[in-house]
Amino acid sequence: MNTDKIFAESLANEYAPKDTSRVVALKKLDRKAKLPSDIFAYSFGIATALVLGVGMCLSMEVIGAQVAALKLLGIVLGLVGLAGMGVNYLIYRHLREKGKRKYAFEIMELAKAIAEENQ
Repeated sequence: MNTDKIFAESLANEYAPKDTSRVVALKKLDRKAKLPSDIFAYSFGIATALVLGVGMCLSMEVIGAQVAALKLLGIVLGLVGLAGMGVNYLIYRHLREKGKRKYAFEIMELAKAIAEENQ
């Protein structure tokens, strides 16, 4: 199997002009199905990483060194941040599957029509 040939063909297909509106519509539907899960995963991941960072700073007394109770708050915030990062992928996967189920029928019908058109 010649991998160079396969790579060249896939790259050529990527840059080939897509004049048909069906291919463009298929790509838009695919993006529409996947975009909410991507936005959530990035936003939630950034937020939980920031919570973890603040918790680490408080627990190591980088900020709030004068108040001893803030060390305990920092540990709690750190654990909340770790838990959030731990469940981020699970929530992302659930949202991705939900989006795929929502648009599955339309995408399959459009893909089938494009495949039949090219034969």
